[in-house]
Amino acid sequence: MELQRYIVEGRIEAGCDEAGRGPLAGPVTAAAVILPPHFHNDSINDSKRLSEKKRNALRPVIEAQALAWAVAWVWPEEIDRINILNASILAMHRALDALKVRPEFVMVDGNRFKPYGDIPYETIVKGDGKMMPIAAASILAKTHRDEYMRKIAQEYPQYGWEHNMGYPTRGHYAAIARYGITPYHRKSFALSKQLSLFDDERLA
Repeated sequence: MELQRYIVEGRIEAGCDEAGRGPLAGPVTAAAVILPPHFHNDSINDSKRLSEKKRNALRPVIEAQALAWAVAWVWPEEIDRINILNASILAMHRALDALKVRPEFVMVDGNRFKPYGDIPYETIVKGDGKMMPIAAASILAKTHRDEYMRKIAQEYPQYGWEHNMGYPTRGHYAAIARYGITPYHRKSFALSKQLSLFDDERLA
């Protein structure tokens, strides 16, 4: 079933979403997408509901056919400084800044956002499974972030980032316990506390 394409017909609406709030390593990545008025694609959905193959196939379609799109990043040292919620919102603001078309309205996945200039916005819980512009943004954010994590995995192969994308898997914790952290890790994510819990569980 095709998702809803707009809230108000004829208005320039941007969809925003992020990927990478939960990982121990890597940036939080956000995308903003403005779709053309008569865009149709019944394959587009919340990126978490799509296979990696499907997401990667949809990314060039969205990038080619969108009226405007942009991807932006907030890096681990910034996340440590301002916290992950603020970093996620900052990443979405940066993506909106990079759009070549100025939206008249912004729709955001989730329930937290901060005003973006004087442009009205609406937060939509599970919006990536309801609104096509948000779903398209979720696909771009996820695929661009995964591509980046596979790239830096070549620099630090022992952490398995090409598979876990920096998320807190047992293998990732085991690698941190053995090799320590890297400049790509988020130090504010209480890694030492998490490691002690991992060790306690391992020894139990």
